[in-house]
Amino acid sequence: MANDYRVRAAEPGDRAPLKELMLAYIVDFYGSPRPADEKLDALMDELLQGRIGRQWVAEDTAGRLVGFVTLYYTYSTLRAQKAAIMNDLYVSADYRRAGVAADLFAAIRSFARADGCAYLGWETGADNVRAQRFYEKMGGERGTWLTYSIDL
Repeated sequence: MANDYRVRAAEPGDRAPLKELMLAYIVDFYGSPRPADEKLDALMDELLQGRIGRQWVAEDTAGRLVGFVTLYYTYSTLRAQKAAIMNDLYVSADYRRAGVAADLFAAIRSFARADGCAYLGWETGADNVRAQRFYEKMGGERGTWLTYSIDL
């Protein structure tokens, strides 16, 4: 399977299959409620137009999307520079352990570096040991900052 896919920037024609992958990630993988279609469509519009971030996809030789990664932009006041946040990295079950996640990660890392970002950041669940091992393998280091959030 190592050569059975390619990684590329998401395009407007990817909307329907990318939305299916995003829903598999949101609902099936994380067990979160399905977002309203209009909200997910609006988010996809923002990403496809590159206004708030970007997405890359892994496409198999049959043209089926088998993974995606989402990068959002933010800024670092401490560094007075743009920064990138990887918010999502998802690969369909039949392509896991085939190098797809590593290639998607490499694509956004390369893009963020070329785009002048100070750093690429991300977070994962404290209980997601598999993802933690993957990120450490990619060169990631556990940060010193704690993450908090409030649902609004």
